[in-house]
Amino acid sequence: MDKAKRPVVIAGNWKMNKTPAEAKTLIEELKPMVSGKKGCDIVLCVPYVDISVAVESTKGTNIKIGAENVHFAESGAYTGEISSKMLKECGVEYVIIGHSERRQYFAETDETVNLRTKAALAEGLKVILCVGEVKEQRLSGITDEIVSIQTKLDLAGVNADDMKNVIIAYEPVWAIGTGLTATPEQADETCGVIRSTLAKLYGENIAESTVIQYGGSMNAKNAAELLAKKNVDGGLIGGASLKAPDFTVIVEAAQ
Repeated sequence: MDKAKRPVVIAGNWKMNKTPAEAKTLIEELKPMVSGKKGCDIVLCVPYVDISVAVESTKGTNIKIGAENVHFAESGAYTGEISSKMLKECGVEYVIIGHSERRQYFAETDETVNLRTKAALAEGLKVILCVGEVKEQRLSGITDEIVSIQTKLDLAGVNADDMKNVIIAYEPVWAIGTGLTATPEQADETCGVIRSTLAKLYGENIAESTVIQYGGSMNAKNAAELLAKKNVDGGLIGGASLKAPDFTVIVEAAQ
């Protein structure tokens, strides 16, 4: 596998943080810090209420905007939900699907993750698809099986051509917001399992060209070591994406 054939993607996941005014302030602080950084693609996935100001504030920059979730229906009686078509018209290019917090708190399943993934791809959005094991699964030694099964179920019905718009984020659930981080070796090994699963599903060429991020408490201190691993092609960044200097250090580590 030749890592040089894949782009590096650093994506911030703001979660439920920042009002529109706060979002604009953060983006304006971040823009000059990451301007001219050509070693990686930079994405900010923001709350729905921030999308408009984020898209406007990043016009003409090297920062792309994503959403944090999407519904699988084009329209209908789904109070509080947002469709792929709505996101597309707002100027969104990326969307996170299947984040562990969506699975944990909002009853997301591999079935609904799969439906959302296919709906987003059909609308031309780029998907950041999250998979990962909980602590008990890691301790039981079944991490490889869990991430492989999730990858297969979440991508069911997704064809090889659509995979050019799919990024997979490996996020060990036990490392989300806990301050714990998989070792670089653990991250590389599990990202490698995901890549091997993709090879079985789509062939070696697709597996080699698919971006696989690490998404478990990557921060300014550990980013360089994680990003140096052959199967880690970027990061899905939580808390560190809310601080422009920290996020910039991660972007620089990806150069």
